[in-house]
Amino acid sequence: MARSSRISMRNQVMYQIFIRNFSPEGTFAAVRPRLDAIRDMGVDIIWLMPIHPVGRLKRKGTLGSPYAISDYRAVNPEFGSMEDFKTLVDDIHAHGMKCIIDVVYNHTSPDSVLAAEHPEWFYHKADGSFGNRVGDWSDIIDLDYSNKELWNYQTETLKMWAEIVDGFRCDVAPLVPLDFWLRARDEVEQVRPGCIWLSESVDPSFITYIRGMGWEALSDSEIYQAFDITYDYDIIGDFRAALRGDVGRYAEALNRQESMYPANYIKLRYLENHDQPRAAFIIPDERALRNWTAFIYFNKGMTLLYAGQEFSAAHKPTLFDKDTVSMEAGEGKCLIPLMTRLAQIKRDRVFTDSTYHVEAKGSFITATHRSADREALGVFSTKGETGCVEVDFEDGIYTNLITGEPAEVFSRSIVCRGEPIIIVRE
Repeated sequence: MARSSRISMRNQVMYQIFIRNFSPEGTFAAVRPRLDAIRDMGVDIIWLMPIHPVGRLKRKGTLGSPYAISDYRAVNPEFGSMEDFKTLVDDIHAHGMKCIIDVVYNHTSPDSVLAAEHPEWFYHKADGSFGNRVGDWSDIIDLDYSNKELWNYQTETLKMWAEIVDGFRCDVAPLVPLDFWLRARDEVEQVRPGCIWLSESVDPSFITYIRGMGWEALSDSEIYQAFDITYDYDIIGDFRAALRGDVGRYAEALNRQESMYPANYIKLRYLENHDQPRAAFIIPDERALRNWTAFIYFNKGMTLLYAGQEFSAAHKPTLFDKDTVSMEAGEGKCLIPLMTRLAQIKRDRVFTDSTYHVEAKGSFITATHRSADREALGVFSTKGETGCVEVDFEDGIYTNLITGEPAEVFSRSIVCRGEPIIIVRE
């Protein structure tokens, strides 16, 4: 684990934005009017998906994937100018939030600046042509980190952006050498002390697939040496199993994380992101969605929201064309009041440094955070059902911090009426 990783990030909320689809205008400037609303939900960090120019060669769709970058040191002119970008970041800071940007260091577009100026920095197929190691990524070509000059260029680029932003979300970070990330973290720290490092770590099947092809792929345990936060993809299969009804498998996976990672590990907890189906699509029942939403805040780690999630948006926007996210919610589907209250609850110090344990009770999840002097219990109905649930918590009458209503634990059981419960004992 990166020794300087701050466990206080477990109390924080991150909000993901794709500039193109965040507003009808699709510009940096169009994000700024919504910063008040984002901050008021309790968001601490805004993650901007790639802000760089998109390649044209082998482009997918009409506008291309933001992850097929043509120039690491420029901004996409469709979004605005560099000054527009800096103004947005300044405004995010003025609202008391931090800003991180996407770093896509495994590959570039085939017509990138680096491909033209330094073709020797790229992976080449047997016939000498550019290529990539993952077949369906047809709009990109892979970089080759055996070239140490590439390391210098990439590190200097990070330092350039670190003069402006507070950190980086690193796309498929496990496919880039660990020693590069360790060096980059050390050098960036001189420019931006306390820089935030989030790894898009990958699921176990992808790691074994890449390794089976003879390439390097870093596990979460390795990635944690350089990064503060990793994706939850190591247990994504278990989460999907829980949605199918196997809640026990998911609880066991969460408990394994508590013992297998360093004491200051930070996981990014989410129901959705730009690569996954929308939460409101895979959890169509409104009550169940509120329970799962409450759980990602209660779960040990940093909470991630994908723009539109607060309105129960069910449509997953494409990355390749203009597809504006709906920022409206039907009756009963606006989650902003719930998310705002959960962000407030998440500030409690019991969620910062605790022993964490999760149990499955049928379709219910119960979880406890225990610190030296405080204890928190969460009860979540994954199907929005009512039931009397056995809990490992001292009997008494408490307050459900979400609703302000009484919640009684009697004979080590609590009644859940289909809505999430969070109680704290001093």
